[in-house]
Amino acid sequence: MMPSPLLLLLIASCAALEPASGLPWSQEHATAASLAGPPGGTRSVVSRDYSLITPDSRVYTGAPGWSKASVAHIVSPAFPTGAAFAMFIAEVPAGGTCAPAPAGHSRFVLSLRGEATWKTASGEYPGADVNTKKDVYAFFPAHAPYTCEAKTHTTLLVYEKRYDGDKAGDDMPQVLSGEVETSPLLDVGVEVFKLRKLLPQTLAYDFNVHVMDFYPGEYLKVREIHHNQHGLLLLTGEGIYRLGNDFHPVSAGDCIYMAPYVPQWYGALGTNTSRYILYKDANREPAIYGGAHTSGKAGGCGVGCSAGGGGGGSCSATATD
Repeated sequence: MMPSPLLLLLIASCAALEPASGLPWSQEHATAASLAGPPGGTRSVVSRDYSLITPDSRVYTGAPGWSKASVAHIVSPAFPTGAAFAMFIAEVPAGGTCAPAPAGHSRFVLSLRGEATWKTASGEYPGADVNTKKDVYAFFPAHAPYTCEAKTHTTLLVYEKRYDGDKAGDDMPQVLSGEVETSPLLDVGVEVFKLRKLLPQTLAYDFNVHVMDFYPGEYLKVREIHHNQHGLLLLTGEGIYRLGNDFHPVSAGDCIYMAPYVPQWYGALGTNTSRYILYKDANREPAIYGGAHTSGKAGGCGVGCSAGGGGGGSCSATATD
């Protein structure tokens, strides 16, 4: 079932508010529709199979080991989603610092604004400093924890996952950083969107992070159903996202969690290019998947939660999304 013409018209007429200085990044990306609705109204939805969390619904709190910073948890192993990874947005004022990822967990960060310096937090891994600024990403494997200090007010998108693999040998994952725009475009077969994968497609890495661009009017050709989990942030643009049997209007700043096997599809609307970034399980067989969604055990853990539980298995990546 496709969205009704009335719904399409509603979304096409929705425009994002101009950023207001001094607000958290998420609030700057709240849409007119989010703010103009009835008291208590929201587009946010949370279910076992998917969650849509809009900027107006996010709650920021302090985080253990972080100074001056506040985080909004988007995805975690907590009920009802039971994800095998964690996703959160962190606001770190100038001079603020972040703690390393929980023990045994890999961390991926994308800077949404501001500048920060990352330094190794382990004497066993004397790695070089990493500097991030807008649209620069970094990956820190479980055996190489890093902390950061913000040079200016910094907003970070963070993915964390308990590493499923050997922590020694030639195939160990490495500390990586780069710019989204300089990452190579990859072939997408019958699809029309532009695709970048920000991590190496090797067995050393048990997840990947994709950046996908759609011009207005473009959409996914495949109505996808697969075992891979996703944690998505819409960076720019607006459109319609199918999640299960529901069609949701989405705009920049919205976050989505997709559980294994939930039907999913995206169509870009409006006048601006849609760009979203998403987490995707990779290079592991579904049979060893250890997420709470299917087994009752937490496979991932985010900032502020125990690093001791769960299996942390993930899934092989075969689709382009």
